Amino acid sequence: MDRVLIYDTTLRDGTQAEGISLSVQDKIKIALRLDQLGVAYIEGGWPGSNPKDLEFFTQMRDRHWQHAKLTGFGSTCRPGSKPESDANLDALVESGVKVATIFGKSWDFHVTTALNTTLTENLRIIGDSVAYLKARGLEVIFDAEHFFDGYKANAGYALAAIRAAEQAGADWVVLCDTNGGVLPHEMLAITRAVGQELKAPLGVHVHNDGELAAANSLMGVKGGARQVQGTINGYGERCGNANLCSVIPNLELKMGLPCLPAGKLATLTETAHYVAEIANVSLPNELPFVGYSAFAHKGGMHVSALMKDQGTYEHITPEQVGNQRRVLVSELSGMSSLVYKAKDLGLDITNENPETREILRTIKELEHQGYQFEGAEASFELLLRRAFGEEPLPFHLESIRLIVEKWSDKNFTSEAMIKVRVGDQVVHMAAEGNGPVNAIDNALRKALISHYPFLANYHLSDYKVRVINEQDATAAKVRVFIETKNHQDIWNTVGVSTNIIEASWHALVDSFVYGLRKYQHLTTPEEEPPANR
Repeated sequence: MDRVLIYDTTLRDGTQAEGISLSVQDKIKIALRLDQLGVAYIEGGWPGSNPKDLEFFTQMRDRHWQHAKLTGFGSTCRPGSKPESDANLDALVESGVKVATIFGKSWDFHVTTALNTTLTENLRIIGDSVAYLKARGLEVIFDAEHFFDGYKANAGYALAAIRAAEQAGADWVVLCDTNGGVLPHEMLAITRAVGQELKAPLGVHVHNDGELAAANSLMGVKGGARQVQGTINGYGERCGNANLCSVIPNLELKMGLPCLPAGKLATLTETAHYVAEIANVSLPNELPFVGYSAFAHKGGMHVSALMKDQGTYEHITPEQVGNQRRVLVSELSGMSSLVYKAKDLGLDITNENPETREILRTIKELEHQGYQFEGAEASFELLLRRAFGEEPLPFHLESIRLIVEKWSDKNFTSEAMIKVRVGDQVVHMAAEGNGPVNAIDNALRKALISHYPFLANYHLSDYKVRVINEQDATAAKVRVFIETKNHQDIWNTVGVSTNIIEASWHALVDSFVYGLRKYQHLTTPEEEPPANR
């Protein structure tokens, strides 16, 4: 069966994205996860450009890889010089990699303007650099920078550049849309035309400046390319690179072209979230295939159809890429949404049940007051369970007192004193925080942790406040969203009040109650199992 090899450049091209910086240990963690995913090539960085990448390759020199080939990146030698005297090429050889990727100019405009040399000299340095690395036993991938722009400007010279690489022994010739401005029909036509001119296998490397990187990558494959370069979550310079989390499932599920080892596609969502976590970048909910909202359904008519056949509003099943279906309940929801959600929680509910209509009325009234449950599913689950007579509260508030102080030469300080009843015991705790909500969180956590040790694994990962009716100024209602994490699970809760502390308390309590209810059978932090978002 025909196969497409995935070349991941998250650790090199992905780190050129604004706001992303990876330590050596970060890069090692991501590289190991990419190998588990089963990509064919992992581009670790540019060993000749900075000490961090050099250290990465040093640490990975003796690593055994399950699926991937670790690849070093560099450029052709400089005009007027020889490869054997080029420090960047030597660094590639000395890095210990078995695969080297070098880029060279294929657009005549870039040769004369950016590289400031002759067209003939550019062809020489391409051929000499590839031959130099091949003579040292490396698999060589040649990235033809700006190839598509170059081809449209001067097809003869662009072809001459990649022929120079092929004739010198390049194992792969990769056509790059470096500026990201090519259209899909151009990508298909040019890649197909180049395939008739070269014997070396082709790859494509596409940027996303026209919001077409994933589509263009697929068109490159349709045109004959059998290597696709890109990054996890589409990280990259300017608007990013081709998002492998979109490219891979489209190739495998829509085009019937295997990219990963059998069974590995189902780990794609987990990989995407893992890389985002290491990169300290929030994963957009709307990201196709792997985003939190990729299989989320809100409209009542949609959910009604889904209950009959999931294919009515899903182009694939979420489990194929390791994601989950979510049904959102809001003022737009109908009875079907509520029934679907309740059954998913194991609650006995039907369309004909009069309590069901009362619950739906309550939800819509709460949303009218300012609640928003579609982004706070943990609070919604607790609301449903309470409506069905399940009292999930593992603790009860007796009292809470807040003190906020400021001395003339000091910052504000916050202290919370809390009394909670756990079973037949009343626990009294006090804690400070960098703000009143943080102080309440710390005090509540201290009060409960002796009864529920696994709370040590929990932390608030996000806190958002939204003013609902701004015209009421300081008397306006506020909506507070809290996101809580443990090792692998994330849940969101909501609170609404004209008092920001009270709104925060409601969201905070739901956060603790949901987590305690879900893991109440545990006794120690180490016992907590992994869970999906």
